[in-house]
Amino acid sequence: MSTFSGLNTAASALYAQQRAIDITGQNVANANTEGYSRQRVDMQSIGGSVVPAIWSLSNQVGQGVNSDHVMRIRDAFLEARAQAEHATTADLTVQSATLTSVEQSFQEPGGNGIQSMLTNMWSGWSDIANNPTDPGARAQLVQRTQTLVAGLHSVSGSLDGQWTNTRDSLQTLLTDVNATAKSIADLNQAIKRADQAGMPSSELQDKRDVLVLHLSDTVGATATPVGDGTLNVVVGGATLVAGNAALGLKLTGSNNSAGVAASPPVIVTAPGGTPVLVGGTAKGQLTSLTSIIPSYQNQLTAIAQQLATQVNAGHAAGYDLNGNPGEPMFDDGSGALPVSVATITAGNINLRFTDPTKVAAAGLSPAAAGGGVSADSNNADAMYQQRLSGTGADTTYRKMIVAMGVESATATSNLGTQSVVSNQVDSSRDAVSGVSIDEEMTNMLQFQHGYQAAGQLVSTINSMLDDLMNMVR
Repeated sequence: MSTFSGLNTAASALYAQQRAIDITGQNVANANTEGYSRQRVDMQSIGGSVVPAIWSLSNQVGQGVNSDHVMRIRDAFLEARAQAEHATTADLTVQSATLTSVEQSFQEPGGNGIQSMLTNMWSGWSDIANNPTDPGARAQLVQRTQTLVAGLHSVSGSLDGQWTNTRDSLQTLLTDVNATAKSIADLNQAIKRADQAGMPSSELQDKRDVLVLHLSDTVGATATPVGDGTLNVVVGGATLVAGNAALGLKLTGSNNSAGVAASPPVIVTAPGGTPVLVGGTAKGQLTSLTSIIPSYQNQLTAIAQQLATQVNAGHAAGYDLNGNPGEPMFDDGSGALPVSVATITAGNINLRFTDPTKVAAAGLSPAAAGGGVSADSNNADAMYQQRLSGTGADTTYRKMIVAMGVESATATSNLGTQSVVSNQVDSSRDAVSGVSIDEEMTNMLQFQHGYQAAGQLVSTINSMLDDLMNMVR
């Protein structure tokens, strides 16, 4: 190796160490930047010529170091794991939150829940059984029954509102997903152009990975690298982003909870209209819209129908204070007779009368009682005993509340377990891609000494050249 070529070797060493220090500074500056992946200079030795001259061979040992390439430290396996685990965690988070909101709607256990209202209504029948001619006891029963009806309306309305809010939230989420997919497509294009021009694109790739992980959270997206530096983003088998092209998603189906059975909400591609099996937050919200909330709405409606059937039949067996046969107490608000229980829901159940004298407390007809209908409380007592029925509305309601508590507890437990797994994966990713200030400081000292050594090499070669020049004068 000639003395002059040694200067080139020393210059490449100076440049390499300086570049490594610059990259270390970039890492330190972005130590707290979300999504930033630490970078390293890929130093490769430059060998001597392996092609001999025509009349001679080269014994050159090398030509220094190449430091043009900067590596972005990333583990592809952990990235794929993170995308999958984040999607599962987001899904379970929404389901757990939905069940918690449903529990809050029922307000059980507590003094304002349906169970307490049912108990108060049956107690009203007990008060009438003890004093069938007392107008206060009769008025109290009517008031407590109205409170029960209002409670059913309130819970039903709360569930309807939760369903509507969830659908609106899902619609907003899809708008965000479409914008994010477009941003990823634009970054794909920018990264591809940068790679083709030999320009650095690590920061652009960091931004793209953050957006991909966001899509994993929202719709369960996964990313597949392509040879030209771009990523294909796939959701439920449908390619959402390919190169610089992005496909949109939209929500179809019923706009209200009453139409879920006939037209359930579905996420489809736009254009195309092909159904997509999403994951993440969107999956949890779809599950809430098509399964969780409608399930409890249907159960509550079944309880309202069971209550109407039970009370109407018992009330029809008695006679009111005027000696008239008991009329149905509950209907769907239409006032039509005969009452069709099939049209009753928790949202429209209605107390047909507010006149306390129409309460059919007596068990004997006027003829059988010899005109003493008002003193007969047999039917009121029979109505009070319905609270003990093993197939009554009370029992069905209690079973539903217990099942709801178990389902909510299970969802919370599953979320806790999944969160631990997701956090472990994130910690592993940070260990690989995250910036450690201590490590960067150590590297900085190493590169600093390397730079000083390269500078000393330049100084030594300069001294040798001075000696050589002095010798040939």
